[in-house]
Amino acid sequence: MKIESSLRDPDVLNHAQYDGRKPGGHYESFYQRANHPTRPLAFWIRYTVFVPAGRPEDAIGELWFVFFDGESGDHAVMKEEIPIDRCSFSTTSFDVRIGDAVLTPGRLVGGGTSGNVRFDWDLSYTSSHDPIFLQSRRAYSWKFPKAKSLVAHPLAVFNGFLDVGDRAIPVNGWVGSQNHNWGSAHTDKYAFAQVAGFDDDPDAFLEIATAQVKIGPLRTPRATMLVLRAHGREYDMSSLVRALRNRGTYSSGEWRFDAANDQARITGTVSAPDDAFVDLTYYNPPGGTKHCRNTKIGRCEIEVHDKTDGRRFRLTTEHRALFEILS
Repeated sequence: MKIESSLRDPDVLNHAQYDGRKPGGHYESFYQRANHPTRPLAFWIRYTVFVPAGRPEDAIGELWFVFFDGESGDHAVMKEEIPIDRCSFSTTSFDVRIGDAVLTPGRLVGGGTSGNVRFDWDLSYTSSHDPIFLQSRRAYSWKFPKAKSLVAHPLAVFNGFLDVGDRAIPVNGWVGSQNHNWGSAHTDKYAFAQVAGFDDDPDAFLEIATAQVKIGPLRTPRATMLVLRAHGREYDMSSLVRALRNRGTYSSGEWRFDAANDQARITGTVSAPDDAFVDLTYYNPPGGTKHCRNTKIGRCEIEVHDKTDGRRFRLTTEHRALFEILS
C-alpha cells in the first residue's frame, strides 16, 4: 500500500496523494515559503488540487502567491484556478504542474495574474535537514484526523527572483521550507505556526498547531502538537495523548501555548498586528469554505526548559514566524 511504504520513506510521502479520482473529496497543497534574512519580507507560493466531494470530475488546480511586505504594509495576493486537464500531480515522483507553473525537486517556476498585476517566480531551493512530522507516522495511514501535514524540507534556502507587477525582488539566501498537506476535509479550526530560523538561533525550527476537529455534530477538545529542533536536539510533543494535555489559546492576533513531556517544557507566544495578515478563502471538499488569516511575518518567542539536563533557553524572532488562523 502506498501510504504504508511512505511511512518508511518520507520522500514518497511528499509525492502527490491525489490519484485522479477521490470521490469522497480531497484537497492537497504543496507550499513553499521563505523570509528575507534581515527584513520583514516573505513569500508564500502554493500549488493545490481541490476535489469537491461526490464530484471528482469538477476537480481544479489552484495556484496561490502572496508577497508579504512588512515595511510598506502593502501585501500582494494572487490566486488562479486552472482546469484539471491542464494540471498533473505525480504519485511516483515529486512533480507538480498547474498550468504552466512547475514544482520539481529543488525548483519552482510559474506565474499568474490578479487584476491587472502580473506575478512571476523562478526559484531554486536546497535543504540538508530531515523532514518533520507533526503527527505520528502511523497517523498518516489513518482516516482520522482527516488532514495530514509534512515539512518535507525544513530550513530550505531559496535563491532566484520574484516579480510583483513592475517590482523585481531578488531572492538571495532566504530561509524557509517546502511543505505538503492533504486530506478529505480541512481541519475545523486551528492556529498554526512555523519558524524557520530564529533571530538568535538560525538553525532552530519550530512547527506547532492548536486544532479542533468535528466528529459528527461535536467538536473535539483543542489539541496542541509541537515539534522543536534547537541546540542539537529535537523536542517532539506531537503524539495524540500529549497533544490533548498540552494547552493552546488564541485570538485573532495572538496565540499562547504550553507543551510538556518527560524531556522538556516549552511555553511561548506567536503574534502579529492586523496589518501583517492577508485574508484568504479555501474551498472545503465536503462543501462550503474556510476563512484563513495568514501572515509570514509574525513574531514568536518561546522558552524551553530541558528536563534532561536542567538548562533553560529562550528563542525569539521579530518577523520570521508563519502564523495562520483557520475558522
